[in-house]
Amino acid sequence: MDTSKFFTFVIAMAVIGTVFGLCPLAGSQQAEDPEMKTKPSKAMPKTQPATKPVHADTSLVDPIRAPDKEFIFKTTPQGDLKIHFYFPPNWKKTDKRPAIVFFFGGGFRIGAPGQFYSKAAYFASRGMVAASAAYRIKSKHNTAPDKCVEDAKSAIRWMRKNSADLGIDPEKLAGSGGSAGGHLAACAAVSPTPDAEDDDLSVSAKPNVLILFNPVTDLRGPRIKDMMGGETDAEKARMAKSLSPVLYLKKGDPAVIIFYGTKDRFLPIGRDYVRKYLELGNRAELWTAENQPHGFFNASPWHEATLLKSDEFLRSVGYLSGPATIKFPGPKAALKKDAFDVIVYVTPTGSKYHLKGCSYLRKNIRPITLDNAKARYAPCSRCGPPQ
Repeated sequence: MDTSKFFTFVIAMAVIGTVFGLCPLAGSQQAEDPEMKTKPSKAMPKTQPATKPVHADTSLVDPIRAPDKEFIFKTTPQGDLKIHFYFPPNWKKTDKRPAIVFFFGGGFRIGAPGQFYSKAAYFASRGMVAASAAYRIKSKHNTAPDKCVEDAKSAIRWMRKNSADLGIDPEKLAGSGGSAGGHLAACAAVSPTPDAEDDDLSVSAKPNVLILFNPVTDLRGPRIKDMMGGETDAEKARMAKSLSPVLYLKKGDPAVIIFYGTKDRFLPIGRDYVRKYLELGNRAELWTAENQPHGFFNASPWHEATLLKSDEFLRSVGYLSGPATIKFPGPKAALKKDAFDVIVYVTPTGSKYHLKGCSYLRKNIRPITLDNAKARYAPCSRCGPPQ
């Protein structure tokens, strides 16, 4: 074989080996393996350009890299469920990093974990262990929303149970998701929602904090109720009620930050959820994007704007430190904090609302949002609460 033919043969074999995985790509790196069976991630395909019509639960922002590892966290009659991880720089199994798990949207019918890869990659770059989990959906598994909730809670329990191998702090686990996925994270935070029969219930499925992107917090509306399992309207209504996290809130629930577009039809039920959260004495923030629809956070500049606010929120609860590493996209993408979260106080027999510490307040005072108070009470003339 002459020299030119020899080099042609060598180059051809190298190309074939790369395409079919016979030899590694130069420069590829992965985080240190946890001691579990894993599947290395592949290069990310490019997302659709913003000019093409896409579903409200599809990300239009390319992640900076593919996930580092994926694991099977649950085996169901309909198939295995995987969770996809991004590990931070210099990650080690012996770390105790704060963590976050995302659940995709899609009305419990469609969707995929890739929706949140870009956000997970960002939080990993900030030092967290970030994951995006699969769950059973109608189009693929022919299951109802109660199974979605079971799977989300199973994913959180799996992360806590394997925290030593994942290098995470099980007491610093944030739950997040968009639309139906935000609903799943919110459901995991309230105990009456369903658990899988084979889950280890001694391991908590409750996130320590919540970051929710236009979540559906109440499933009892007529259009949403039709998505429920069951043959009759009564059966669908029972499932909708059992899966509505707004009905099961209590004092001590995790701190939460929520994002909606002002044109999102789910904004009113989100506001009801936050009002109740605040009136129970819990921490809650609701931020809106002017004139934006459902799923607005999937595309720039709102992807960046919501990440910045989420970063700020996580710093406030001690999960992150130092400045955010993503740039503010500009005033056109400014989020506005809802003003209804002003808290005043009333008593069971009183007819007026007060500022905390007012001398007219006696025993059994309870917090109430200002807009709810104004609808039912008069302002106190002594302490002069806002009107």
